[in-house]
Parts: sequence; structure tokens; C-alpha cells
Amino acid sequence: MLSADEIQSSLNGAWRMMLGKADGLRLLDLSVDGFWNSFVAIAVAAPAMIVGWVGFANTAGETAASRFELLLRLAFVDIGTWILPVLVLAIIAPRAGIGGRFVHYVVASNWASAIIAWLMLPGALMRLLFPAADQASGLVSLVLFFISLVFSWRMTNQAIAKGAAMATAVFAGMFVVSLIVLFALQWLVGVSMFEA
Repeated sequence: MLSADEIQSSLNGAWRMMLGKADGLRLLDLSVDGFWNSFVAIAVAAPAMIVGWVGFANTAGETAASRFELLLRLAFVDIGTWILPVLVLAIIAPRAGIGGRFVHYVVASNWASAIIAWLMLPGALMRLLFPAADQASGLVSLVLFFISLVFSWRMTNQAIAKGAAMATAVFAGMFVVSLIVLFALQWLVGVSMFEA
């Protein structure tokens, strides 16, 4: 298990990369252990994601049991959407000429995703605490989503380190794959966060 200092260093590194600073990469553990340990970022992001799941489940579920079941399905979708695109990239990266940067990207992306989960928290909190203000929380979430895209592209550019064109291709590819996985998993478990 990672120490608090190691988690803080990893988050700091990812944040610096999200700000477009290449030196953030030096704060990340790019070893084999560092690769696998970077998935601890899911646990770091979990409290912020749970707020979103609970807010959605409260508006869509009719009973406590149905809300809990919905919460579990949302967790399955989000965690699957976090992990499955990485598997796709593992297959494609060597053929796309970025095999040597795969670990860099995955480690940075995992920690950056934890930061983004917390960045998205205000919209989720608004939905949870003020369900009637659905339009306002939706607007806040949309603005934060677009900000997160900018941060994600910057992180990708620093992690791939092969120029803006390659970073854009990887960023766009991962975004599309993530959307496909998201919608497929939502269909599989019978839930859509766009319905409530």
C-alpha cells in the first residue's frame, strides 16, 4: 500500500503535468510497481465519485434498496470506464508508436483522474444537496467538465512527449474509447446518468 507521502507526490506530479509542466513526470513512480500502484488513485477518487453516485441514486431510486442497487451499478460503470480504456491502449500503444510512453501515460492519467474526480465534486454536491437546482448543478458540472478536458490534454501532452499532434490523437482516441465503454457499460447494467 502506498504511503500518504507517495500519494501526495503522485498527485502533485499529475497536477503539475495538468498545468503543462513536464517536471511533474519526475514526481511519478514509473516502475512496474508504480504502474500498478497508480490504480490506488481509484480509491483516492472514490469519495468524490460516491457523492455523484449518491446524488444520482437519490433522484432516480424509489426505495433505499433500489437506490443502493443503482449506486452499485454506477460504481461498476465508472470503475469499468476508468480501467477498460487502459486495456485498449495497451493493445494499441505499440502499433501507434507510443509503446515506450504507455506506462508514463497510464500512471499520470490515473493520478490526474483522481484530481479530476475531486474537481467535479462541486456539481455533484449541488445535485446531492439541492436536487431542485438540477439545471444549475448541470451547468456547473458542464463547465468543470470542459476545464477537465483542458487539464487532461495538457497531462497527455506531457506524458506522451511526442508533440501536440500525437498528444491530441491519443487524447481524442482515449476520449472516444472512454465514451464507448461508458455507454456500453450503462447499457449493460441498464442505467443512464443522462436520464435523471
